[in-house]
Amino acid sequence: MGGRKHNFFHFGPLNEQPIYTTRAHVFQIDPTTKKNWVPASKQAVTVSYFYDSTRNSYRIISVDGSKVIINSTITPNMTFTKTSQKFGQWADSRANTVFGLGFSSEQQLAKFAEKFQEVKEAAKLAREKSQEKGETMSNHSQESGHEMPSANQASSINGTDDEKISHVGPEAAVLKTENEHLKSVVEQSNTNAKKWETELQALRDNNARLVDALQESSSNVESWKKQLTVCKEESDALRGKIAELEAQCNEADQEKQGNTQLRVRVQELEAELQDKEQELENLRKQAEIIPQLMAECESVTTKLQVSLGLFSGRMQHIETELKDENNIPFTCLAPHTHSWHI
Repeated sequence: MGGRKHNFFHFGPLNEQPIYTTRAHVFQIDPTTKKNWVPASKQAVTVSYFYDSTRNSYRIISVDGSKVIINSTITPNMTFTKTSQKFGQWADSRANTVFGLGFSSEQQLAKFAEKFQEVKEAAKLAREKSQEKGETMSNHSQESGHEMPSANQASSINGTDDEKISHVGPEAAVLKTENEHLKSVVEQSNTNAKKWETELQALRDNNARLVDALQESSSNVESWKKQLTVCKEESDALRGKIAELEAQCNEADQEKQGNTQLRVRVQELEAELQDKEQELENLRKQAEIIPQLMAECESVTTKLQVSLGLFSGRMQHIETELKDENNIPFTCLAPHTHSWHI
């Protein structure tokens, strides 16, 4: 946020006007530890640079509702320090505290720091001019014989009573507000201190438990190493078994291929077997006919033998008749007769 004139807002005397305004989260250093930050506002609030033309002085003022949380007069020996990308701080010896501001962007922090340096230089110039004016007035007093100023002169230099009241009144109210704020901060700090003591004890207990757990973990390291070694050995054994199973799978694939070939061969053999069974069935049917054929053959043989016997007897009778008639032996038929008996 850039510098903006706020004619509707007025904090101090009428001669004091804001010259730059921004928004930030306000913090104050813990007065007890001087290390931790204590939030002075629950949310981002307006933080403004004010210039008092009458006193030629500069102040940083921030109000949260009706509570004044920053009232810091800028002096030449003050320094604004950037402690992070969005956080800066400065020490105020008059307020006996350190103020911290947390901004929403780096640009806001850079602009505030730049304005702080400008105001610091302006305060330095104002002090130098005031010192020169004081020296001039001192020299003038010495030259005039150390004359004391009259009441009217003192009034013109220091201001009238009404002007003093107009200047002192708001400052007294601010101081009163600051005192009340400091009291509440102290009470809050005491409460926070007790809370931190409780948290510290809890952290110590947690640390003790963590130490015990660490020792237990250290004692279990060797056991875990042994278990890891056993797991590695089991893993190696499993890898070996997996390799064996893969080899067996390869063999099974080969056997599967062989089984496929065997299945084809079995089918071929089954087909051949069916053919052989058909042939056997045909032979069986033929075998069933053989006894009948043998019986018929025996019957024919018997008949043939009977016929041959009759034929032989007849031939002998014929031979006898021929011998008797022609008295010629009929020997040429003898071999045929023997062959027929066979």
